[in-house]
Formats: sequence, structure tokens, C-alpha cells
Amino acid sequence: MTASHSDSLVVLFGATAGAYGAKLGSDERELILLVWQVVDLQNKKVGTLHKSLVKADNLDLSDQCREVSGLTPEGLGKAEPLDRVLQQFSQLVSSDLKVLGRSSYTLCSDGQLLIRQVLHPETSKKNFLLSDCFYSFYDLRKEFHTCYPSSAAVKDQTIKTMAEYLGLGTDEAEEDFGVWQVKTMVAVIFSMLSEGCNHIFTEPETVKHKYETGPCSKSETVDSETVIRARGLPWQSSDQDIARFFKGLNIAKGGVALCLNSQGRRNGEALVRFVNSEQRDLALERHKHHMGSRYIEVYKATGEEFLKIAGGTSNEVAQFLSKENQVIIRMRGLPFTATQEDVLGFLGPECPVTGGKEGLLFVKYPDGRPTGDAFVLFSCEEYAQNALKKHKEILGKRYIELFRSTAAEVQQVLNRYMSTPLIPTLPTPIIPVIPPPYTIATGSIRDCVRLRGLPYTAGIDDILEFMGDATGDIKPHGVHMVLNQQGRPSGDAFIQMKSADKAFMVAQKCHKKMMKDRYVEVFQCSGEEMNFVLMGGTLNRSGLSPPPCLSPPAYAAFQTAAVIPAEAAALYQPQALLPSTRTPQASATAPPTVTYYPAQAAQLYMNYTAYYPSPPVSPTTVGYIAAPPGAVAAAATATHTPILPQPGALVRMQGLPYNTGMKEILSFFQGYQYAPDDYNGLIQLSDQARSVLQAPKEWVCL
Repeated sequence: MTASHSDSLVVLFGATAGAYGAKLGSDERELILLVWQVVDLQNKKVGTLHKSLVKADNLDLSDQCREVSGLTPEGLGKAEPLDRVLQQFSQLVSSDLKVLGRSSYTLCSDGQLLIRQVLHPETSKKNFLLSDCFYSFYDLRKEFHTCYPSSAAVKDQTIKTMAEYLGLGTDEAEEDFGVWQVKTMVAVIFSMLSEGCNHIFTEPETVKHKYETGPCSKSETVDSETVIRARGLPWQSSDQDIARFFKGLNIAKGGVALCLNSQGRRNGEALVRFVNSEQRDLALERHKHHMGSRYIEVYKATGEEFLKIAGGTSNEVAQFLSKENQVIIRMRGLPFTATQEDVLGFLGPECPVTGGKEGLLFVKYPDGRPTGDAFVLFSCEEYAQNALKKHKEILGKRYIELFRSTAAEVQQVLNRYMSTPLIPTLPTPIIPVIPPPYTIATGSIRDCVRLRGLPYTAGIDDILEFMGDATGDIKPHGVHMVLNQQGRPSGDAFIQMKSADKAFMVAQKCHKKMMKDRYVEVFQCSGEEMNFVLMGGTLNRSGLSPPPCLSPPAYAAFQTAAVIPAEAAALYQPQALLPSTRTPQASATAPPTVTYYPAQAAQLYMNYTAYYPSPPVSPTTVGYIAAPPGAVAAAATATHTPILPQPGALVRMQGLPYNTGMKEILSFFQGYQYAPDDYNGLIQLSDQARSVLQAPKEWVCL
């Protein structure tokens, strides 16, 4: 019954049980009222005005709704549910069109909210389809501004302001709620159709029926005003699930990018790109709307962030994704020897792959080795569902995981693996260097506090703000962020206070105080207990557990001792371990800073902790401690630079089996050892350091 150039309009107005006006639909409340009237554009006639109450699942009306509409839960309890009301709507509109002698119509509403933010989301959640007429409509505010350019901006328009601009003398108090709005909208339309304006309704707003998948190139320009970040998604959510959450809003083609964590698994976030900023702004109004039983947070994002996740440059991926409107399934855990024939045989004839072998994409490392991941294209939902039924079935000797995927996820996975270096560089600050005199406390005096349950996004500034006035009682270099084995915050931190009394006061004052929506536990502890944890041990109700031994066990009372001798420490170029420090106020005439390792006590601690100075200087990177003036002078007169070339200084091993020991690592590097002659002239070695280099097949394992 609709057409792009229809000869009739159906003026539509609605209200929910919650917010009204500019916030309509932002609180997820259900529709409780629909009022409509058919307008014959050619003969300037109208049909019967209809008003229908809608029975909501939740009849608890907001105070604003009660005040504005005058409706009550008792009256709504006798109404029909939404699906029945919409059926009546279609029947009554068809009847009115016959009376007027018209055959087609298009909806016309006061703004976008009723159609996009109320009707489409609610019917999607209640699992019934809207008729085609609700996918095309005229926004009366935009049409009015086009007809009267000197009127208020579209976002500032209301039914009342449009009537006042035209001088229409309607009295809102004389009519029922909803009836006045529709009658006024009809009067405004007739004014626009008058001889002075002769406005023509030709370009309706459209709502996409379905989300379109497609690739995204890194060379594309993505407007930051069109991108949002959705957080808190169920891990199994697909791009279609996200598109359904934003039902009623137009997402750009290939505009859903699911974010992955460092292990290649979905982290519950997605970046969504809309066709324009207006749609993005409407999406932001769905902040904390629900997907099932979970609420989803919606924030602004940038085009750069979207391209980082969804953009790709591989011709192979572009060719794979060139087949549009395909369902993508990700396979994980494939045997490394699996071939295309093996995968097709595993899927079987009940779920044929689009294009056969061309519908398969194996994910590989830059050197061509398989990763065990693959993506598969299916032409329809039925074939994809059949494939998902094979989740955790066996191929060879391994069970295979199957998940719904997206074009953006294909790009993201390929980008991650193809950009992974064969020998990754050493991350910082996993192995920090702590030169004296700022050594970790080891005494039994309880002058430290432990913070547990910190938000993973918390930084030093957040901790200092959390401490409040007590920050002045923190020892220099007394804030210790505990990192896990991947170099990420573990949620714990230790702080050295100036006295046990200060530590006690902080623990009493800050225990279970909130930081970024999380409460943080604060306990008083000793420097010895702090040192156990920072060295890799654990501290819990069962007592102390020692850190794992990195060499022959020699943890006598877990005293702070040099793990690697000073001469061996000189073998490592400092820049390979730590970034350079930021000085608060650098003087133009200041002497150059030299990294200082005292010969008697240089220490490389094998823990996962980053160290930061306390206020007033709190850089967010680990740095060196400036050397004494004597060391600067000695360095200036030295004839040799005690560093090694950057290549070959350190290697990092990833993917080791959990039961790997020292012997297996040494055996893996059989035939590779240091060649002392290569370093003659580069570094001055003591006898102890030279013996380390000359020992066959002996490695300093970090």
C-alpha cells in the first residue's frame, strides 16, 4: 500500500509509558498510545481520526507520562496488545483509503523517534514483524524546515513551534492527548500544500530492512561522527545480533566490527558505523538498553578506531569478502595439516560452502604456517545453522569450534596474524630494572598497604586521587603497580608509607572506598610481605607462597638479592629493557644523564611489577635513576661504550608448553651460544662476565 510518490499521508503520533518529547524511546519503555489520520494530498481531504490505546507488558507509568497524557494503568489494562493494534491500524488505514479513493500512502510523523526509537526496537524484542509501511516515512520537522527555511532548526522544532510559526490558533487544552497533536500536524501539512508554498513530499526517510555485510579498506575515510562503541555484549553475539539491538537505525554496509582480545577472542565490545551523524546520535540514546538480560553501554568512538579494527589491505581477504550477503562462520582449532578437502568433508553436503574451495579462507602466519583458524562462507542462514551444529565435533584428533563471524572480524584476525613478527620484541615493563638506592623494603614493620580489586584501567593518577590527603605520606618511589605475566595490570598495587601509623590510617580510611564504580580493598602489610608478591609469590589467607625459582633455588628467607650479577647486567643494552625517563624540568645546560648500575648491587628482578615514583613527579613510564655526578664524569672519559648492538641482544619465546623446563629451552637453542670474540672492542668484560659468555650452550634465561 506504499509508494515512493504516494498520493496520501498517514499522520501518526504515539506515546510510551516513560519519557516524552526529545527523550521518547530513550528509556526502553513500551508504546501505550497510537493516534493516526489519513490525509489525501491531492484533494486535501482527511479520513477518520483514530485513537487506540496499547496494553503494555509493564503498566507502571512514569510521572511525566501520567501528567502529560492523563492515562492510567486501569484504562490501559483493558486495551489490546501491540501486535493486535498494528493489525487494526492496517485494516483501518486500508478502509479509509478506499473511502477517499486512494491506493497508496506513506507515514508522516513528528520527527524520527516514534518510528526509529520506539516501534522498531519494541517489535524486534517482541519478535514480530512490522509491515513495509513502517520502513518509509516523512519527518514532518524536516519537511517543514525545507518548506520554511527561516523557521527554527530541525532539532528545535516541535508540533507547537510549527503551529506558532504559521499562526495556527489551536488550543491544546481543548482536545484529548494525541488528538490535538494529529489535528495540528494535519493543519501544518495543509498550510505547506497551500498555493503560497506548494510543497511536494518526494524524499521519505527510510529504515533498512536488514544489515548488509561487506569489507572495509584501510584506505577508506570514516567520519568519526558516525561511529560508536558498544560495550558489555555477550561473547557469542554476532553482527546480526548487534544490528538487531540497533533496529530502526541505518548501519553502514559492513559497519559492525567485533573487537578481539590479545588471544583472538571476542572481548564483549564492538564498533558500529552508521550512515550519518544523525543515526549515530540516536544510537547514543540507547545507552544501557538491554540485549537479553544484559545492558549495553554505548559511547562515542572515532573513525580511526573503526579502521584499526575493521580495515584491511589484503587482496586475498578482499576477494574472499567480495561475495556479498553471505553468512560467515569462523572455525577454530583446525589441525595444522588440515586441507580444504578436509574442511569441506567435515562440513558435509548438508551445509554446502559458497563457491566450494573459494568459500574457505585459512588464516596463516607471515611465513605461511597455519594458525588453526579458518573462515567459511554460506549462502543462507539454513546452511550456517547446519554448520554450527557441528560445534566441537572431531576432525582428525581435534575438536573444532564454530562461531558466527563478521567481515570485520575476518579483517581483524588476518591483520593480527599477518602483522605478528616471527620473533616479537621484548615488551616493557615486564622485566624492570631497579637500581639502588631505591630497593624494595624487606622488613617486618607494617608500613605498607596493599590495594586489591583495582579497575584494570586504573593508573597511577587514579591511585593518588584515591589516596587523597595520604599521598603526602608515600615514600619516594613507593607506588608499585603489580602486572601479570602479559604485562597488564592485575588489579593489585602496593604502596610504601612513611610509617606504620600512616599505613594503618590509610587502611582504615580507604578500605572499600570506590574507584571507577568498583570498591577497592586496602590492607596494611609489611615490606617483607610486599616483596614476596612483587617477586612473583602469592599472599592470601593460606599464608605466603614463594615465587617460582628461575635458577637453582636460593631464596633464603626471600631476601632481596642480585638475581643476575652486575657484569651480566652489562651485557644487555638498557634501551632493550626500558624506555627513557621523562624529567620534570630539563635544563638546557644540564649534563647528560647516564644509566647507573653500581657494581656491587646491580639487580634485575624477575617479577612482573612496574615501579613508579611518588608525587610530585608521577610519570606513567618506567625510567632510569640519574647517575651520581662522578659516574657522569667517568662515562665522559670512557673509551668504550658498554652496550651491545640492538639486534640479538634479547629474544622472547612465546607459545611454550606449560611443562617446558630449562633443559628443553637449552636443547631448543642447541648450537647457538655467545661468541666472545664478536664483542671484543665493544665491551669491557670482567673475568666473571667472560666466563658467562664462553660457557658452551649456557644462556641467561629471562
